[in-house]
Amino acid sequence: MPVLQTTKHPTLPASTYAGSAAIYVHWPFCLKKCPYCDFNSHVRDTVSHTDWCSALINEINNTANNFPNLKAKSIFFGGGTPSLMEPETVAEVINIIRKRWAPEGDIEITLEANPSSVEAGRFRAYKAAGINRLSVGIQSLDDNVLTFLGRLHSADEALKALKVAQDNFERVSFDLIYARPQQSVADWSNELKEALSFGTNHLSLYQLTIEEGTAFYHQFKRGKFKLPDENTAAALFELTQELTSKAGLPAYEISNHAKPDEESLHNLAYWQGDPYIGIGPGAHGRLPGSKHGEAFAHAQIKRPEDWLKAVVSRGTGLETLELINNEDRAAEAILTGLRLKAGINIESWHQKFGCNFEDVIDLNALASLQQSDHVKFSTGKSLALTDKGLPLLNFILGKLVA
Repeated sequence: MPVLQTTKHPTLPASTYAGSAAIYVHWPFCLKKCPYCDFNSHVRDTVSHTDWCSALINEINNTANNFPNLKAKSIFFGGGTPSLMEPETVAEVINIIRKRWAPEGDIEITLEANPSSVEAGRFRAYKAAGINRLSVGIQSLDDNVLTFLGRLHSADEALKALKVAQDNFERVSFDLIYARPQQSVADWSNELKEALSFGTNHLSLYQLTIEEGTAFYHQFKRGKFKLPDENTAAALFELTQELTSKAGLPAYEISNHAKPDEESLHNLAYWQGDPYIGIGPGAHGRLPGSKHGEAFAHAQIKRPEDWLKAVVSRGTGLETLELINNEDRAAEAILTGLRLKAGINIESWHQKFGCNFEDVIDLNALASLQQSDHVKFSTGKSLALTDKGLPLLNFILGKLVA
C-alpha cells in the first residue's frame, strides 16, 4: 500500500466526491478498561467536555473543507463509552455533520451506551440530541459473569437500562458475549432465550476472543482460565444461529442478528466496502480517491491528549494518509463482505472497484472450498460462505485472498 504523504502532518486532499459516506465519531474514554477490550479506550480522572466538543467539531470541519460535497449516510458514536458524552456535545456534533454533509432524508444515528443507572438517565436526552438508534453493552445476564468480564453494572441494572432504552427508542440493539470459560451449551441456551424474550430488533452476539495486549491475554497465557474447546465453541455458534433464526432475528453478519430491515446500516457500509470517515482518536476511514475504485485510507492519532493537541494546533488529528489502489481496496471489500450472510454481490463489487474477480481471488482455493461446501459461488453474480463455512471465516479468508 503506497504512502501518499510522508510529511509529519498529512492532510486530506481536496475532492469533488459528491456521494455518501458513513460517519464514525470516536469517544475514547471509559470509567474502567474491560479486561477483554483491545479498542482505543482510556480511563481519565477528568475530561473537558468543552474542549472535546470543540475539537470534534474542528475535525469535522477540516475534513468537510476537503470533501465539501459528501453526504452523510449514517452517524455512529463509538468508543470507549459514548454514553459518557454530554448530550449537548452529541447534539452539537450531529448538527455540524448535518450542516456540512447534509444527508438525503432521515439517516440512522447510533450511539453505543453502557447500562449503568447514571448513563441510562441520559438516554432521553440523547434522543432529544438526535440519536435514533441505541446499542447497549449488556454483555451478560449473569452477575458473576459480569464481574469476570470487568463490567461495572449488574444484570438488574442492565435490564432496567434496556427498558429505558426501549421506552425512548424505536431501534434498540444490545450486545452479549458467549463462549466464555466453563459455559455449557445449556447455559447459553437459557441466557440467549431470555435475551430474545426482551423483543429488541437487533442483537450483537460475540464469542469471547483473547486479544493480544489485553488483561485477559496475560491471564490466559498464565492459565488463569480456559475457553471452551473447539467442539463446544462450534456447538455454541450453531445454537446461536438456530435460536435467533427461530425468534425472527437471523444472522445477517457473522455476529449480528436482526429482524428484517433492522440491520445496522452504518456497519453494513463497512462490510459492503462503502466510503466511511473516522473522526476522533484512533478512528480510521476510507474516502474515494481521484481514480475509480481507489481510496484514501486515513487514521487519526490514537492517544487522546495527543489527538486533542494536534487538532488545537493544526486543525486536524490526522496521523497517516495512504492511497489504496482499486485492487487492494477490492480485496479489502471481499474480506469484509464475506462476513455477511448474503456474501458479496459481484456485479455491485465490480462497479465499485472496476476489478476482475479472478485478479483478487485465488481461483484454485475457491474451487476447492466450493467442492467442500464451504462457499457458494455463482460466476459473475455472488460469493458467500455456507453455513458450514461461516464458523471457519478467518481460515477461509486466508485461503481466498492472498
